[in-house]
Amino acid sequence: MLFAFFILFIQGSCDPEPPEPPVNTDAKVSIPDFELIEGGEEKEITMKVTISNDYEGTRTINYVTDDRSAFAGQDYMRAEGSVTFTSPETEKEITIKILGDGFKEGNEEFNIHLTTLDDVEFTKKSAFVRIINDDSDFPGGANGGFETPVEYENWELSWQDEFTTEIDSNSWNFEIGNGANGWGNNELEYYTAREENVRIENGKLVIEAREENYEGYSYTSTRMTTQGKKEFGKSRVDVRAKLPEGQGIWPAIWMLGININETGWPNCGEIDIMELVGHEASKSHATVHFGPDPGSHQYKGGSITLQGEKFIDEFHVFTVVRETNKMWFYMDDILFYEFDNTQVTNATYPFNQPFFFILNVAVGGNWPGSPDAGTSFPQRMEVDYIRVFEKKPL
Repeated sequence: MLFAFFILFIQGSCDPEPPEPPVNTDAKVSIPDFELIEGGEEKEITMKVTISNDYEGTRTINYVTDDRSAFAGQDYMRAEGSVTFTSPETEKEITIKILGDGFKEGNEEFNIHLTTLDDVEFTKKSAFVRIINDDSDFPGGANGGFETPVEYENWELSWQDEFTTEIDSNSWNFEIGNGANGWGNNELEYYTAREENVRIENGKLVIEAREENYEGYSYTSTRMTTQGKKEFGKSRVDVRAKLPEGQGIWPAIWMLGININETGWPNCGEIDIMELVGHEASKSHATVHFGPDPGSHQYKGGSITLQGEKFIDEFHVFTVVRETNKMWFYMDDILFYEFDNTQVTNATYPFNQPFFFILNVAVGGNWPGSPDAGTSFPQRMEVDYIRVFEKKPL
């Protein structure tokens, strides 16, 4: 009887303790968007990262900035690091330097992305910072105009043509003739690959439109492409060029989707980085074209106008930045047009695929009209460089 009581006592003393209620480890983390007036001086902004107070111990949150239409080293200083919360802390700060200037440009944005290996739930893991421009002056530049750098902090150079010695046949083709219906635009020129129309001169590519009788046409020029040789996906493209002028003159720096032979135009997509009609020699246009077929062609775009000068006066840099479902267009790093997939209706957004370059100077056509007695020849577009950058992995 005593033995039985002892056994019962031992068994009763070994019963497990009731489990502790579970601790909620899903601390919620967020970072808000931020907006500021740029101003003309460097300044620092403070971004706040918050965490809910239902956690124990520590939580480490990593952060890194990422270019959108603002660029690290140019508009702001890249920031990367981490903040560590120790219970019961609920707020930490990230400091980012903004690089102000006095030049007129569009509003610009960059992102801050949060990541962690700890046990948290992000209610907002990315924030954008919008820099509101408040300036009125256009930028100038040395060496006969504006220049852009050969490297950017968050980007790496993937291809370039500096046009230093000769035209690279591994990159460029020449389209010859007048095409179908004047290249679809009722253009008046005959395109050639002759030195009279295209050459390297003083470290610049020169495309020259001439008034002369050639192959039954009254004008000659050049149209060159990288089709089948060089193609480019999501990237930043900088093209530094000086443009011609005059009634009926139509220079263009543009791109077409690599599937044009399969799907046709405009289903392949067209990106006009720069177009100018010579009777408006101070205005540059950026346009995108799309649609399932020519009968359903759609286009959207924007323009920028120089104050007190023309594009023939000095070099300017024309830029397009492409990311998934969005593009930004710049002149001399001034953002003047944005386009994204929400602006495409009754068509497929074609601009996420690779594209190839086209450079040409047309004479006449549906848009500029024909040259008149006031148009002087020859007219030339000079291209200093084309540089293509791909974004570095975060």
